[in-house]
Amino acid sequence: MGSNVSSIDSTQDELNNRSLKPKLEDIPEACVAIVLSYFDPPEICKLARINRTFHAASSADFIWEPELPSNYRYILEELLGLNVAGMRKTDIFAKLSRPNSFDGGTKEIWIHKNNGGVCLSICSKGMTITGIDDRRYWNYIPTEESRFQTVAYLQQMWWLEVDGDLEFQFPAGIYSLFFRLQLGRVTKRLGRRVCNSDHVHGWDLKPVQFQLTTSNGQRAISRCYLDNVGTWVHHHVGDFVVEDPTAVTKLKFSLTQIDCTHTKGGLCVDSVLVCPISLAKELRSFNSLIVTK
Repeated sequence: MGSNVSSIDSTQDELNNRSLKPKLEDIPEACVAIVLSYFDPPEICKLARINRTFHAASSADFIWEPELPSNYRYILEELLGLNVAGMRKTDIFAKLSRPNSFDGGTKEIWIHKNNGGVCLSICSKGMTITGIDDRRYWNYIPTEESRFQTVAYLQQMWWLEVDGDLEFQFPAGIYSLFFRLQLGRVTKRLGRRVCNSDHVHGWDLKPVQFQLTTSNGQRAISRCYLDNVGTWVHHHVGDFVVEDPTAVTKLKFSLTQIDCTHTKGGLCVDSVLVCPISLAKELRSFNSLIVTK
């Protein structure tokens, strides 16, 4: 009888000791929030699934404030027409980490989920293309391979000129500008991607020229021969530096091949991408892999 009572008592003591051991949910929410502030946004989102305390702590404004670009108010209020008053920083980050269209749907803006870098894209309809109104030369064709669902397709022309501009209040940093181009028209056949290169010609005779200028006097020029039949490639135009994050930077960019000694055709013009130079290095590496294959 005595041994049974002793056994029951020891079991009860063991249960009591277990209940006294600290658990994750016992950590104060403020402490969890401080720990989360040392992680990147994707990691914070993963940790928020651990339990209710982590989930609640992950919404703290001081965690997300450093992850937002310095111009987030300008983006939300000036470009997207939203009121930031009362919005939680986590909701702002979630909103900006998705593509947001503006300027009649011809431009999109988003921030990179890992580092909050600001990225912008301008579609072909947001640029000035010589001869675009004459269907003998150019057509807008639908495609699922563009974030804008449409690209400009050049059938044949002597004079190629695509111009664009952008006014934007960039955070301080170094940025790169790319043209996203492809030779050949891609279609789907029996569920497979097929490239029609019938109109592709003239790009091996003379290089195309890319140009970038800024309102504060920066300029970049690059040239290359186009040979990426059936493959989308981001062609690097140049880089520019933003020192004053409160000033509006004006960009002008162009793609030309105006040697009228020969015609050229079969070119798809999708968009122009502007992104922080840290992300541009990833694009260049990806393009190098495509060329190598």
